[in-house]
Amino acid sequence: MSSDFKLDAVKGHDSEDPEVGPLNGVHTILPERRATTLSDRLFRGSRAGHGEIVSIPNEKRGHGSANKSGPLLSGTAYCISSCSMILLNKVVLSSYNFNAGVSLMFYQNLISSVIVVLLGFSGVVTVEKLNWKLVRVWIPVNIIFISMLVSGMYSLKYVNIAMVTILKNVTNILTAIGELYLFRKHQSQKVWTAMFLMIISAISSGITDISFDTLGYAWQISNCILTASYSLTLRRVMDEAKKYTRSGSLNEVSMVLLNNLLSLPFAAFLIIMFDEWEYIKSVDVIKLPTFWVIATASGLLGLAISFTSMWFLHQTGPTTYSLVGSLNKIPISLAGLVLFKVPLSLPNLFSILFGLFAGIFFAKAKMS
Repeated sequence: MSSDFKLDAVKGHDSEDPEVGPLNGVHTILPERRATTLSDRLFRGSRAGHGEIVSIPNEKRGHGSANKSGPLLSGTAYCISSCSMILLNKVVLSSYNFNAGVSLMFYQNLISSVIVVLLGFSGVVTVEKLNWKLVRVWIPVNIIFISMLVSGMYSLKYVNIAMVTILKNVTNILTAIGELYLFRKHQSQKVWTAMFLMIISAISSGITDISFDTLGYAWQISNCILTASYSLTLRRVMDEAKKYTRSGSLNEVSMVLLNNLLSLPFAAFLIIMFDEWEYIKSVDVIKLPTFWVIATASGLLGLAISFTSMWFLHQTGPTTYSLVGSLNKIPISLAGLVLFKVPLSLPNLFSILFGLFAGIFFAKAKMS
C-alpha cells in the first residue's frame, strides 16, 4: 500500500499452476528471462552477466529447494518491510500530525530513486536504460501506483491500523474478481465462502468502530480498489514492457526505478494542486530531527517494499499477494491498538477478531 512497490530467481511454479500458468490465459511472469535477477545478485553474487541466458528447465532441476522456499522468503521479506513502514507512516502522519501525505510519499520515492540510481552507477545492480516507449507503457501502472500510495497515506492518518487491516480484506475480493474476468482464474467454493466472511467482518467492523471517520473510510475503500488494480495491471504490463528493452527483459531493479522515478513529477504536481508546499514551509514539525529520521527510515523501507512486493508477486500471484498484504498486518494491528491507544468497544474487538479469522480461513482455502 501505500505503496507499496511489485526480485526472484527463476520461477518455481509448475506450468499448471492455476495462478500463473497458461491454463488461465496468461503465461508465467517474465518467462525465459535473460537478465540476472535481484536475488541472483544478492544470494549468488554478480558472476552472471546482464546478457547471460538463464535456462529455466536446468534451474528447476538444480535448485528445487530454492524454488520451493522462494514464496516463503519473498513473503517474509515483504511482510517485515510492509509492517515496519505502516508503523512508521502512522507515527509520522498521526503522532506528528503531519498533514502532507503526498509530500511524504514524494520524499520516500525520491530516496528510493536516488539509491537505485547510485547502485546502478556503481555496478552493484543492473538498471535497464529507459526509453520513451518503455515509459509510455509503464505510465498506467505508475498512475495507479501513485494513487495507491496517496490513498493509503490518508486512510492511515484517519483510520486506526486494526481497521485498516480488516478493510484491506476487501482488496482480496476485488483481486479475485479481477482474476476471474482478466485471467479466467476460478476460485473454489471455500475461497468464495471465506471472502463472504470478509465482507461481513468489514461491514460489522465499520458499524462498531467507535472512532469511525467517513473521510478515512472513503480513502481506505479507494485504496482497496487501487491496490487490486495495481497488482492486476502490473502483472499484465510487466510482460508488455519487456518488448521495449534492449535485453528483451525488464529486471526487478528497473521496475522499481520506473515506479519511483516516474512518480516524482506526478507527486510534485499533486503537491502544488493540494497546496501542500505552503503547509510544509510553515509547519514546525519538519524542524524536529526525529521527524526526519523516521521519515527517512520510512523511505528506505519504501524501497524494500518495492523490491519485495514485486519479488513476492512473481513467486505467487495477485490474489496471494493481496492476501498476504492483509495478513501481514494481523500482528501489527494488535500493536497499533496498544501503541496508539485506539478507543475500542467489545463488539468492535469481536468484529476485528472475526475479520482476522476470515483472513486465516481464506489463506487455508487458497492452499487447499
